[in-house]
Amino acid sequence: MHSLSREIQGFSKDRLKKQCTIVTTVTGRRLLETRGDGGEGEEQVKELEEEDGCGFVEDKSLDLQVGVVRPFLLLASQDAAHDIDTLQRFKVSHVLNVAYGVTNLFPDQLVYKTLQILDLPDTDITSYLGESSSFIDLAREKDGVVLVHCNAGVSRSTSIVIGYLMLREGLSFDDAYGQVKLARPSIRPNAGFYKQLQSYKP
Repeated sequence: MHSLSREIQGFSKDRLKKQCTIVTTVTGRRLLETRGDGGEGEEQVKELEEEDGCGFVEDKSLDLQVGVVRPFLLLASQDAAHDIDTLQRFKVSHVLNVAYGVTNLFPDQLVYKTLQILDLPDTDITSYLGESSSFIDLAREKDGVVLVHCNAGVSRSTSIVIGYLMLREGLSFDDAYGQVKLARPSIRPNAGFYKQLQSYKP
């Protein structure tokens, strides 16, 4: 007990580490909040320059990787769907947006279909396959290229594309999943979607 009280008495606030937090505002400004030496009133906020670090590297890179599942069927994140250079490079004519609350940025240049699907294991993903597949077929019939995306291009859009291959090409779940993963290695349908597609009989 005595050693603890001695330690507390001998403790200097100089030994406290400075804390810093990076805050990104809604307008995209990046601020660095620093609280030093444990003292009140010593908080500082400054605008972050690109080279400022805070003990970690923030990944700000956009995910513009586009998985080419078929020449007419692409899979990506919303970053790619919002990047006109990427869309033009892949000759995208149609966009199937299966995210929730993600806007379509180029309605004058592209044909859009939006299905607001929640990325929850108990969402019935197979109930969206008919409508989604019809839109993909429509693009294909017009010699177009359709980009399917959600937010991250990992769960919802992936499940729709896997379902399309099962429904239209008669692939087994394993074959469809394997081909889509080859095109976009980061795919990971949520556990509910995975099970639904495994037992899906078109």
